[in-house]
Amino acid sequence: MDNSYSESYKKAGVDITAGYKAVELMKKHVARTMPQGKADIGDFGGAFPLPKGMKEPVLVSGTDGVGTKLKIAMLMDKHDTIGIDCVAMCVNDVICCGAKPLFFLDYIACGKNVPEKIADIVGGVAEGCVRAGCALVGGETAEHPGMMPEDDYDLAGFSVGIADREKMIDKNKMKAGDVMIALPSSGVHSNGFSLVRKVFDIENCDLNAYKEELGAGLGETLLTPTRIYVRSILALIEKVEVKGISHITGGGFYENMPRSIPKGLGVRIKKSDVKVLPIFDLIQKVGGISEHDMFNTFNMGVGMSVVVAKENVDKALEILRANGEEAYVIGEIVKSDSGVELL
Repeated sequence: MDNSYSESYKKAGVDITAGYKAVELMKKHVARTMPQGKADIGDFGGAFPLPKGMKEPVLVSGTDGVGTKLKIAMLMDKHDTIGIDCVAMCVNDVICCGAKPLFFLDYIACGKNVPEKIADIVGGVAEGCVRAGCALVGGETAEHPGMMPEDDYDLAGFSVGIADREKMIDKNKMKAGDVMIALPSSGVHSNGFSLVRKVFDIENCDLNAYKEELGAGLGETLLTPTRIYVRSILALIEKVEVKGISHITGGGFYENMPRSIPKGLGVRIKKSDVKVLPIFDLIQKVGGISEHDMFNTFNMGVGMSVVVAKENVDKALEILRANGEEAYVIGEIVKSDSGVELL
């Protein structure tokens, strides 16, 4: 790379040498995610060997971004956790099928490549991959001068997992009387931030201000990374038949839970049983938002839900709690065409 330098390209707003420096800085982060501990990045494609021992292996993919939560990171000039969100949004989707995430790739578009900032972002991505037990096999950073302000960036990612077809989650096995278990979220996660930003007038408020009801600063609370559920869900499906899994993202309860429930069935939930986090009470209060819109926009403290047979509830809770989840029963599967009944 010693001879790779373009003065003309730099004058146009793209410094390719900054890109090379960013790659060097991120190698230590990437190495953390590799089984062999080596960061073989820089090739044109990322290679990953498929595990053996499956009767009918099926690849499951997922892609997503972080959305306007990025604005909070930019305003606070804190970029080392936002990558966890990016990984979480992808791998938490992949695990809903019962697939184990294998590898991840990221894409960062920025107004100006500041190597240290890019390395911080990728450091967060690597941490997310470590938590998910998958490898960061590659990615791309692109400068977009004139298209994005210098301090702005966007982050998206792509994950591939694998499952044995006969062991994939089959919601058609679900029946009335089955039980839905909630896995608590760590906060707002990575959805609904356009509304959050409007409610708190983010660009003009003091994000560092301590909020008594949160026990922390507003910005710190909002920037809390999305929880990654891969290891706990994998541990659960090894020992218990799971009939449905929902990743509660944009659309909240009303959109996401029905996706894991077959037609003719729904879930009945008592609102008093939902362990709502303080940040959601604050959002609702400050924004004057209806209860319906809250449950139809945010996770409300439930990042993921799983459905198991009634006789397996105690065992499922034991496994999930042993793997770090403060899981609890949230509802019951009933004959219904309404999807979610919040009582």
